[in-house]
Amino acid sequence: MQKQKAPIPIPASVCGIIGRLNRAGYEAWAVGGCVRDSLFGRTPHDWDLCTSALPEQVAEVFRGERLLPTGLAHGTQTLLEDGKPYEITTYRVELGYSDGRHPDAVAFTPSLTEDLARRDFTVNAMACHPMLGLADPFGGQADLQAGVLRAVGDPEQRFSEDALRILRALRFAAVYGLAVEEHTARAARTLAPRLALVSRERVTQELWKLLAAPDGAAAARVLRQFPEVVREILPELAPCMGFDQHSAWHQYDVWEHQLHAMEAVQANTPEELPLLRLAALIHDIGKPETFQLGPDGQGHFYGHGKAGAALAQAMLTRRLRLPTQTCQRVVLLVERHDVPLTPTPKAVRRTLAALGPQAASQLAAVHLADLQAHHLTGRNGERLRGFLAETREFAALLEEETRRGVCVSLKDLAVNGADLLKLGYAPGPALGAALNGLLARVVDGSLENRREVLLAAAVDMKRAAAP
Repeated sequence: MQKQKAPIPIPASVCGIIGRLNRAGYEAWAVGGCVRDSLFGRTPHDWDLCTSALPEQVAEVFRGERLLPTGLAHGTQTLLEDGKPYEITTYRVELGYSDGRHPDAVAFTPSLTEDLARRDFTVNAMACHPMLGLADPFGGQADLQAGVLRAVGDPEQRFSEDALRILRALRFAAVYGLAVEEHTARAARTLAPRLALVSRERVTQELWKLLAAPDGAAAARVLRQFPEVVREILPELAPCMGFDQHSAWHQYDVWEHQLHAMEAVQANTPEELPLLRLAALIHDIGKPETFQLGPDGQGHFYGHGKAGAALAQAMLTRRLRLPTQTCQRVVLLVERHDVPLTPTPKAVRRTLAALGPQAASQLAAVHLADLQAHHLTGRNGERLRGFLAETREFAALLEEETRRGVCVSLKDLAVNGADLLKLGYAPGPALGAALNGLLARVVDGSLENRREVLLAAAVDMKRAAAP
């Protein structure tokens, strides 16, 4: 095997584990994603190791230490050092994939090259040793430098063995900004129907990671290049592909418009980025079923937000099986993505009262992304740029009102139920209605959120309601 020195910084703890296995007479290397990320200039999240030592020999080397049999059937054990886990796996080859997803069995091998040959992509089939440098029998480093994602060996065989690798290809291409090599791309498109063999939970995990890619343009590019894969995992999007909007407001079909919106999304935190990109990616899925061609030849999509929300609800809960809170938020964003956001303090406070600060901010982000994906230089460009300016003003006001901590919920109100009970209100619906009435007037700006002002207003309300 060709080995070459590579300036990859390996943590002292990993060097120590490798050294102990070497001193016991076994080969050991850091392998896979940690090597890829280091070469790419990123800090690895974790460090995995592979070794020629059999599982029982690994156990002997680390006798008396916390060694967990996390995947013993496949030769994997996890060593805990200073609270950090390090997976140590015996070199292996995999025998058969009758379910198209998992190996039927594994066999241990003394060869590092054979172990690397079973892996999915060349950029993941590299190993590194603190003294011996880089082991790269399939050209992963060159592919990484060239910005190419290539399957190890025959791509059809790799994807036939494990269909999840098709989604992993898209995810790696998006996250690392790689171009999928021609034969690998062709195999992914051809074998996309095999994704039916993959659990919905694993599909969702890969899609979420793809949507969290640092560069939205890279994520959009990958989805655009692999419509066959998108149709397999999100068939609700298929009608959007190539659907002509017949609209002077748009320059793209529905699918392209959604991709451009997804690319334009800006999030306040990295954690909310995949949620917002998903909302942008599907925000117009209700358009094909609500399309009407007007007498003027222009397309109209009355009620497409509501129709899209219904489609999104089913897709997110039954197909992707996302957490309930995530589903509810994305559905809300889809349903309200075309409801105008008026840039006035009163309208902002009403939105905050109805949705809460986070959802309101996310709705503004989806609105902005949607508008930026319209035909801003077309015949309606001036009006669209005006809408865009108003939405940006709304977002700025929203940030300002949120920072000020304005009263937009009952918990923010300067009085509570106990205060109204002392004024003679009876427990029950009337009490709740009075509190909500006070809140509505505070949100509208007709009442100050001061205790004495609200108590006086509550007295007036009670007097007016008296028979």
